[in-house]
Amino acid sequence: MKNLVGVIAVIWLLGACAAEAQTPGTVDGSSSVRGTNEAGDTDSSASRLPLLQHRNQRYQLHSADVLQLMFPYTPEFNQNVTVQPDGYISLRGAEDIHVEGQTLAEVSRSLRIAYSRVLHDPVITIELKDFEKPYFIVGGEVGHPGKFDLRDETTAAQAVAIAGGLKDSAKHSQILLFHRVPKGWMQVKRLNLKKMLRDANLEEDAYLQAGDFLYVPKNTFSKIQRFIPSSSMGMYASPILH
Repeated sequence: MKNLVGVIAVIWLLGACAAEAQTPGTVDGSSSVRGTNEAGDTDSSASRLPLLQHRNQRYQLHSADVLQLMFPYTPEFNQNVTVQPDGYISLRGAEDIHVEGQTLAEVSRSLRIAYSRVLHDPVITIELKDFEKPYFIVGGEVGHPGKFDLRDETTAAQAVAIAGGLKDSAKHSQILLFHRVPKGWMQVKRLNLKKMLRDANLEEDAYLQAGDFLYVPKNTFSKIQRFIPSSSMGMYASPILH
């Protein structure tokens, strides 16, 4: 009788998992997207959402970064400035300017505009003295989830290996890559690492950007395993993996 109840529970749970997988609004395809803007509103219209940024982007300033500003012809304005939590830097002899999210080239233009009010055709050189080290995060069903330094070019498959590889409970056909883009949007890309490894073809592998989050979900069997009676494990393990 107990085994019969266990079998019925397994059948019911499998049906629930299948219905959940078909729920509208979930991530599907290789680059389905759903974002949230700064006001907290959501919009699933793909035409309004930005694409994943290309790799090899120039470094963008963050809070607590330190810049050295050098004025070759007016050294009295030489200074070191720190990007404040609100994204601004305080300047000697000029108004504060917002620099968070800008590249050094963009900051250079902003500085020339700010100092043009007190200097004629200012010449300014910028050196990044201290900065936030690029990183990525891997979570879910990997050996050692956590935060890792992003060094050189790193793909999603390499990131999984760095994080200790996939657990037996991992659903490696639906790994999710989350990437934050300007104005509060979040880009989500689904990666089928199972297919890439099976075909020995990593052309669809994605390069990580600083701050990316890679999430490896559980497979279907791992989700329902605790509901299956131990005497029934051998009967239902094989057909429902992945």
